[in-house]
Amino acid sequence: MDMQSIFDTQSSEPIELDKGDMVFNQGDTSDSIYYIQSGLLKAYYVTEDGREFIKSFIAENDIIGNLTALASGSACTFSLICLEPTKLIRLPYKVLISRAEQDLKAANMIIQLLIKLAMKKERREHEFLCLSAEERYQSLMANSPELLIRVTQNDIARYLGITPVGLSRIRTRIQEH
Repeated sequence: MDMQSIFDTQSSEPIELDKGDMVFNQGDTSDSIYYIQSGLLKAYYVTEDGREFIKSFIAENDIIGNLTALASGSACTFSLICLEPTKLIRLPYKVLISRAEQDLKAANMIIQLLIKLAMKKERREHEFLCLSAEERYQSLMANSPELLIRVTQNDIARYLGITPVGLSRIRTRIQEH
């Protein structure tokens, strides 16, 4: 069983979105989880004063949902936008949970998915708390080099928690070595 097979139910819905389309907005409600068949998404927070902080980029064969909204029924804590034309499979969270309760293989796959998500969040926390901006950039180059091609430099800078000028300086230093 692969990840996409969990989303193969009568309750799932294929969705095609264009670059710039929103999947959901911070403050909205959401009752679904999404499997990315193709494309690239950006999950981000916007502060009350309008500053944007990028949580993550989500690409092919991954899934995304606002767990806070799904598990508690509260508002989405972040926004999700398409950075490229994107094909998703939308699955209501309740259907996913029901499937896990009825199918041990699906439940085990969801557990593995949650472990993968927890590890990704732990790695991101470690990078922000323990690494310099240059080390975070080097980690991005090593672990996700495709993002450097697919994502704007402004978004890369926001993802790293620095200004575009700071990113330019880091890139110059790295190229000089």
